[in-house]
Amino acid sequence: MSDFVSGFWGYFISAITLGGIAFCLWLLFTQRAWLGKNVPQVDDNAGHVWDGDITELNTAVPRWWTVFYIGLCVVALGILFLYPGLGSYEGKIGYTAAREVKADQEALKAQIAPVYARYQAMPIEEVARDASAREIGQRLFLNNCAQCHGSDARGSGSFPNLTDGDWLHGGTPEQIMQTITKGRHGMMPPWSSQISPSQASDIAQYVRSLSGLAADPLRVVPGKRGFDSFCVACHGADGKGNTALGAPNLTDGVWLYGSSEASIVETILNGRQNHMPAQEGILTPEQIRMLTAWVWGLSNQGQKVAAK
Repeated sequence: MSDFVSGFWGYFISAITLGGIAFCLWLLFTQRAWLGKNVPQVDDNAGHVWDGDITELNTAVPRWWTVFYIGLCVVALGILFLYPGLGSYEGKIGYTAAREVKADQEALKAQIAPVYARYQAMPIEEVARDASAREIGQRLFLNNCAQCHGSDARGSGSFPNLTDGDWLHGGTPEQIMQTITKGRHGMMPPWSSQISPSQASDIAQYVRSLSGLAADPLRVVPGKRGFDSFCVACHGADGKGNTALGAPNLTDGVWLYGSSEASIVETILNGRQNHMPAQEGILTPEQIRMLTAWVWGLSNQGQKVAAK
């Protein structure tokens, strides 16, 4: 399929490409002294002299050089006929780099299939206890997940820590596999149109008190009223969150964007957007299963060996 937004560009590129080859052949034809017509002598003087003793000679182009360039033009035309190189023309053999990459990927999948086959019948929990499986899972994590969650899986600002047992969407093997496979889109809606900055500040004080952080007791009471009015639908009356909605537990001391009053107020007023990309188009189901086992093992201390 052509990537051009208009058919004009395909013709434009074709014209430039073929025109360049035609110009090269024309130039060679006009300088065809080696065919026997008007062959200059080696010592023919072109009439240009520099510094009194440097003379330009009118020497014929070597025959091998001309034949070589004619051959290159023929090869170029052959390549353009066989392969896509002329705008939207797909080439006689229909080659595409995407098709070649896909074939290489399928060959690699077939090659490594026996490695994953031995774990297919094993429960995720058992896979997480297997030393070889953990090595495979860790390598998959480092190649595909460490860019956001860190090489130690402890995350960073806006990227969850995968080792602490705190899960926005649940930490069972099935839930983790769903997250890896389909991805997640977390959203905290902005409340600036309904909550004033002073109200948001009071709510932040109440939220901080839920996890045992220092809070102004005089502002906690009005903050709870604001929390009950705007926040309980997602976070629950007790502030423990809802994994079905991806609403975080506000009582456990785990903060994805920070626990300061300013950070909490920013979250309340302007909301938050976070996206975990789906990996099903990148990893095979077998690889996702191995990665799931490794991630699950990180936060299940009795089932895991510490990450290297």
